[in-house]
Amino acid sequence: MQARSSLLNLLLLSLLAGLDPSKTQISPKEGWQVYSSAQDPDGRCICTVVAPEQNLCSRDAKSRQLRQLLEKVQNMSQSIEVLNLRTQRDFQYVLKMETQMKGLKAKFRQIEDDRKTLMTKHFQELKEKMDELLPLIPVLEQYKTDAKLITQFKEEIRNLSSVLTGIQEEIGAYDYEELHQRVLSLETRLRDCMKKLTCGKLMKITGPITVKTSGTRFGAWMTDPLASEKHNRVWYMDSYTNNKIVREYKSIADFVSGAESRTYNLPFKWAGTNHVVYNGSLYFNKYQSNIIIKYSFDLGRVLAQRSLEYAGFHNVYPYTWGGFSDIDLMADEIGLWAVYATNQNAGNIVISQLNQDTLEVMKSWSTGYPKRSAGESFMICGTLYVTNSHLTGAKVYYSYSTKTSTYEYTDIPFHNQYFHISMLDYNARDRALYAWNNGHQVLFNVTLFHIIKTEDDT
Repeated sequence: MQARSSLLNLLLLSLLAGLDPSKTQISPKEGWQVYSSAQDPDGRCICTVVAPEQNLCSRDAKSRQLRQLLEKVQNMSQSIEVLNLRTQRDFQYVLKMETQMKGLKAKFRQIEDDRKTLMTKHFQELKEKMDELLPLIPVLEQYKTDAKLITQFKEEIRNLSSVLTGIQEEIGAYDYEELHQRVLSLETRLRDCMKKLTCGKLMKITGPITVKTSGTRFGAWMTDPLASEKHNRVWYMDSYTNNKIVREYKSIADFVSGAESRTYNLPFKWAGTNHVVYNGSLYFNKYQSNIIIKYSFDLGRVLAQRSLEYAGFHNVYPYTWGGFSDIDLMADEIGLWAVYATNQNAGNIVISQLNQDTLEVMKSWSTGYPKRSAGESFMICGTLYVTNSHLTGAKVYYSYSTKTSTYEYTDIPFHNQYFHISMLDYNARDRALYAWNNGHQVLFNVTLFHIIKTEDDT
């Protein structure tokens, strides 16, 4: 209020000073005369004036003149208030524009970093945002007093529009269908290249990647290595005993989000956590027996069952963690396998290749590694890899090749992040190890040593 009073005083003086000298330099008889002016400590203007003689007509004329001046000052004060309100409103528009500009700049940085992979719909999205911003420019031009700032904003929008247009012209030559066909072609060529790779030898295990945290301390989760990537269902089997419920998810993403698509109530309870899904069917060990069950998910019924001759069961020859893990069913690039122990082989591991339709044992290999000393095991390209523990510090310690019927001791460490592994299985399609790690579903990447086949190889 003090500043406004000072402003009004100054305006009054300015108006008085702007009058014609012949009208302002008057005698006391004719009107008011200003002798001096100063400013008090509060910033107010102090004027020394001589009042006119008390002539009634003269006083009325001067009073009317003073009222007119005061009205002009009041009008100017109101104009200043209106100008102030409009300036505040303009400032809000500027803030809004600044926020949206920052968002646009972030999007364009992303475009410039990976412009080759963006599709037409992404550009349309950005174009719509630009269309939303353009109507703000006339509003700013109408109300904003800072013309320089408006000009700067207009220039930035023009520059951003030019960049967008340039990228659209560059990418626009390739429509979505053409890009899709090129990707499919590249995928086919990569698959053809992969077929030239012979089965490899395990060299390294990295990870894990935690996919989800759910369930009890023990369990199994898996995908079908023979399924296409478009139908990559996930199956989930919690606990190692007293359960018959299998939960199905349409994809890894649905599994992570918990979007369950179907449940299966098996006709028998399972034993352990060493089940496998292979070519659309679940293979599992029937509880309190050495019988293997083949259950079709599509048909919802048992297709085959067979006793695994002499195989120990119900914690006779489990892995180090127990849990009825006597019989371990697994699959690799070659086919379906069963890993177990027998009295005839002194409790050491036996490897059997199974017929996936009849569950008949096609061939067996007897190893010298005690089943009870193994933490877990898995098959890669016909070679069994055995870990020495299910706890922290576990590593792949032993391997047995069914191709050469020979074994070797290895030293391939891996990170047991959650301290207790109750399931570890290889998926040939994903080239990864699926694991149940103390209530966490995790994935390990594997590095294999490959030999490239040539046309001269027989």
